[in-house]
Amino acid sequence: QVQLVESGGGLVEPGGSLLLSCAASGFTFSRSAMRWYRHAPGKERELVAGITTFGGSTDYADSVKGRFTISRDNAKNRVYLQMNSLKPEDTAVYYCNTNVRYISYWGQGTQVTVSS
Repeated sequence: QVQLVESGGGLVEPGGSLLLSCAASGFTFSRSAMRWYRHAPGKERELVAGITTFGGSTDYADSVKGRFTISRDNAKNRVYLQMNSLKPEDTAVYYCNTNVRYISYWGQGTQVTVSS
Protein backbone atom coordinates (compact mmCIF):
# COMPACT_ATOMS: atom_id res chain seq x y z
CA GLN A 1 0.00 0.00 0.00
CA VAL A 2 1.02 3.61 -0.50
CA GLN A 3 2.96 5.00 2.43
CA LEU A 4 4.44 8.42 2.99
CA VAL A 5 6.53 9.02 6.09
CA GLU A 6 7.76 12.52 6.93
CA SER A 7 10.70 13.32 9.18
CA GLY A 8 12.98 16.20 10.05
CA GLY A 9 10.67 18.56 11.85
CA GLY A 10 11.51 20.22 15.13
CA LEU A 11 11.99 23.45 17.02
CA VAL A 12 14.17 26.08 15.40
CA GLU A 13 14.86 29.75 16.06
CA PRO A 14 13.77 32.42 13.57
CA GLY A 15 16.27 32.62 10.76
CA GLY A 16 17.23 28.99 11.14
CA SER A 17 16.96 26.07 8.74
CA LEU A 18 15.41 22.62 8.63
CA LEU A 19 15.45 19.83 6.08
CA LEU A 20 12.26 17.80 5.86
CA SER A 21 12.29 14.38 4.25
CA CYS A 22 9.46 12.19 3.00
CA ALA A 23 10.07 8.49 2.41
CA ALA A 24 7.66 6.99 -0.11
CA SER A 25 6.74 3.37 -0.78
CA GLY A 26 4.01 1.27 -2.36
CA PHE A 27 3.89 3.02 -5.73
CA THR A 28 6.15 3.97 -8.63
CA PHE A 29 7.70 7.03 -7.06
CA SER A 30 9.45 8.27 -10.19
CA ARG A 31 6.11 8.55 -12.00
CA SER A 32 4.40 10.64 -9.34
CA ALA A 33 4.50 14.36 -8.80
CA MET A 34 5.05 15.18 -5.13
CA ARG A 35 3.89 18.03 -2.97
CA TRP A 36 4.46 19.48 0.48
CA TYR A 37 1.54 21.05 2.34
CA ARG A 38 1.36 22.65 5.75
CA HIS A 39 -1.44 23.21 8.22
CA ALA A 40 -1.20 25.73 11.02
CA PRO A 41 -3.73 26.02 13.86
CA GLY A 42 -6.62 28.26 12.89
CA LYS A 43 -5.55 28.41 9.25
CA GLU A 44 -6.46 26.50 6.13
CA ARG A 45 -4.14 23.89 4.75
CA GLU A 46 -1.64 25.48 2.36
CA LEU A 47 0.21 24.03 -0.61
CA VAL A 48 3.84 24.92 0.05
CA ALA A 49 5.73 23.38 -2.85
CA GLY A 50 5.41 20.87 -5.66
CA ILE A 51 7.79 18.99 -7.92
CA THR A 52 7.20 17.07 -11.13
CA THR A 53 8.16 13.45 -11.70
CA PHE A 54 11.83 13.93 -12.57
CA GLY A 55 12.23 17.26 -10.87
CA GLY A 56 12.16 19.25 -14.07
CA SER A 57 9.66 21.71 -12.69
CA THR A 58 8.99 23.07 -9.25
CA ASP A 59 6.44 25.49 -7.86
CA TYR A 60 6.17 27.35 -4.58
CA ALA A 61 3.69 29.33 -2.54
CA ASP A 62 4.49 33.03 -2.63
CA SER A 63 5.02 32.94 1.12
CA VAL A 64 8.03 30.62 0.82
CA LYS A 65 9.58 31.56 -2.53
CA GLY A 66 13.28 32.22 -2.22
CA ARG A 67 13.45 30.50 1.18
CA PHE A 68 12.27 26.92 0.59
CA THR A 69 13.53 24.41 -1.97
CA ILE A 70 11.80 21.18 -2.93
CA SER A 71 13.83 18.35 -4.42
CA ARG A 72 13.58 14.61 -4.97
CA ASP A 73 15.80 11.57 -5.23
CA ASN A 74 14.05 8.96 -7.36
CA ALA A 75 16.72 6.37 -6.56
CA LYS A 76 15.90 6.67 -2.86
CA ASN A 77 12.15 7.26 -3.24
CA ARG A 78 12.42 10.44 -1.22
CA VAL A 79 11.28 14.01 -1.55
CA TYR A 80 12.82 16.82 0.47
CA LEU A 81 11.96 20.31 1.58
CA GLN A 82 14.90 22.50 2.50
CA MET A 83 13.62 25.38 4.59
CA ASN A 84 15.87 28.39 5.17
CA SER A 85 15.34 31.76 6.81
CA LEU A 86 12.48 30.33 8.81
CA LYS A 87 9.91 32.66 10.28
CA PRO A 88 7.45 32.18 13.16
CA GLU A 89 4.64 32.13 10.59
CA ASP A 90 6.16 28.97 9.09
CA THR A 91 5.11 27.10 12.23
CA ALA A 92 2.80 24.27 11.16
CA VAL A 93 2.49 20.56 10.64
CA TYR A 94 4.07 19.74 7.28
CA TYR A 95 2.65 16.94 5.15
CA CYS A 96 3.91 15.05 2.14
CA ASN A 97 1.30 14.34 -0.53
CA THR A 98 0.90 12.52 -3.82
CA ASN A 99 -1.86 11.24 -6.05
CA VAL A 100 -1.79 7.64 -7.22
CA ARG A 101 -4.48 6.49 -9.63
CA TYR A 102 -6.62 9.52 -8.74
CA ILE A 103 -6.43 8.85 -4.98
CA SER A 104 -4.71 11.41 -2.77
CA TYR A 105 -2.34 10.07 -0.14
CA TRP A 106 -0.91 11.85 2.88
CA GLY A 107 1.77 11.18 5.42
CA GLN A 108 1.27 11.57 9.15
CA GLY A 109 2.95 14.97 9.17
CA THR A 110 5.94 16.43 10.96
CA GLN A 111 5.72 19.42 13.30
CA VAL A 112 7.82 22.49 12.56
CA THR A 113 7.94 25.16 15.25
CA VAL A 114 9.80 28.42 14.69
CA SER A 115 10.23 30.28 17.93
CA SER A 116 12.86 32.00 20.02
